Amino acid sequence: MFHQFIAFSVVVDEQSLNKAAKKLNISQPALSRKMLALENQLGISLFHRDGKRLEVTPLGYELYKQALEIKKLERSIMRTIATFEPTTTPTITIGASLTTLQASFPDLISKLSHAFPNITIKVITGKTHEITELMIAGKVELGLVATVVNHPEIICEPLFDDHLEFVLPKKHTLSNKKSPSIRDLDKLPMILFSKGTWYRSMMDDLLARYHLIPDIQMEIDSFEAIIRLVSTGNLATVLPKSYLRSNLVRDNQLQVLKLPELDQAVRTTSIMYPKYAKSAIVHEMAEAAIALYQSP
Repeated sequence: MFHQFIAFSVVVDEQSLNKAAKKLNISQPALSRKMLALENQLGISLFHRDGKRLEVTPLGYELYKQALEIKKLERSIMRTIATFEPTTTPTITIGASLTTLQASFPDLISKLSHAFPNITIKVITGKTHEITELMIAGKVELGLVATVVNHPEIICEPLFDDHLEFVLPKKHTLSNKKSPSIRDLDKLPMILFSKGTWYRSMMDDLLARYHLIPDIQMEIDSFEAIIRLVSTGNLATVLPKSYLRSNLVRDNQLQVLKLPELDQAVRTTSIMYPKYAKSAIVHEMAEAAIALYQSP
């Protein structure tokens, strides 16, 4: 979905499917199918269609702004890494899942870059099984994943446990409820992470356990987009505690309410590395990561 959002932002910029297709170097019918697929996944209309003319909907424009923010975040991460990238130093490639990249990776990469200024750090994103395969193939030296990987050729060390929290706009009708219950999620308009992700799977399991069916109005695989759209659409959501920094909650006029049942939705973030790493620096960086999260 990430690439579909990027394509969507280009369509809005160019105000034309044909011009956007040329810029993206794909056919116009292929781009049109991408946009329809994105609308179907989100369950919303991104454009008003009047013949060949495309006009972005109000909600589509909000998503367009989030797509721009995602691109800015990606460029910022690359600039941060480039700042610490020497010209003649060893390179360590770190694999991270997209959700972990957003929630935990920025703090860790900053700490490692300062602790190992003479090491070039490169980043590859992918699902946990993809990162594991790349590590076995010798293409990734460190992995930051939101699970515990069991493999004879890999050492996997837990860093911290994370759980989901209930997030609302301050103006939401539930925000002043003294004792919210998991039952409040039934039929509640919500925005959730996309299906197929660990966070969504945990949430779906919890909902099934309590026989709850919320009104899921949007499914998006970007924490930042969800944060923005929670207030815009006056929707509820659940997000990992590790991502919900106090300034993020404050600046977006959000409120975190305690639902004890969400403590059951626990996910362990771990760092993994090859058992027989080619460079001793890999073990040193892994130990530094473990020390970072174990320190008081």
